[in-house]
Amino acid sequence: MRDALSVVTQLRDLASEPQNREVIVQDQGCLPGLVLFLDHKSPEVLFATLQTLRYLAEMPPNILTMKNELGMMVSLENLLGRDGLSVDLTSLAKEVYDVLRTPLNPRPATPERAGRKKPQFFINSSNKKAKYVTLHIQELNSSVQRSLCEEALLKVKGVISFTFQMASKRCTVRFRADLSAETLATAIAATNVLTVQQVVKNEEGDEVLVPLKVSGAEVQQNTALPDYLPEEEDSPEKDLSRAVSRTTAKEDSSGSWLNAAAGFLTKTFYW
Repeated sequence: MRDALSVVTQLRDLASEPQNREVIVQDQGCLPGLVLFLDHKSPEVLFATLQTLRYLAEMPPNILTMKNELGMMVSLENLLGRDGLSVDLTSLAKEVYDVLRTPLNPRPATPERAGRKKPQFFINSSNKKAKYVTLHIQELNSSVQRSLCEEALLKVKGVISFTFQMASKRCTVRFRADLSAETLATAIAATNVLTVQQVVKNEEGDEVLVPLKVSGAEVQQNTALPDYLPEEEDSPEKDLSRAVSRTTAKEDSSGSWLNAAAGFLTKTFYW
């Protein structure tokens, strides 16, 4: 059985990618479940839920559906009035509420508005930006190899989250900006079982596999399993030579995992 934090953080990871947002909002179980999560007692679950909603609201066609979802606006209002919430939670809740309440007729862009940097919506004490990379792991054939890869990535200090696409032998990793893809490759190669390449797009838009340099340097590790590290909006990595597209994400989001998550969201709220 999936626990609430596990489900909502994975749903947030899916929502962080624009190609998944329409699928999530149109799913019959996800929005009602997120509304219920707004009443959760755990600050971690609340924050991940608000992050998910803020991602979904980045797609303007989703806003009306979200606003009209039964209980959405009322739950956000109740959350804003709840005592004892952190400044980060309150600020993010207000931002989600304001975005959903704003009429869908934005003012025409002016040169000044067009040149203005898009505001960050994840409150954080760090200025470091999160980024992600898609890795191709040729030996990723079963749960055994997947577990090896998970164990290797969990030990790397700076890894935020990761998801697998077993059918295409890929792993998408979100990590801090001060960490390199080569460091991830070194950690995975240290299993002595898995080999890793980076998935990038060439100038024609076709995906190609690029070898990653594996060094003998010791990878900085976590001494214990870390808390879920904060994410920031400047992702994916902007380096054109490392432009990565997660081509299977939309298929995955409408497939078995999303169905399982929706089932959890609508059937198991025992708080």
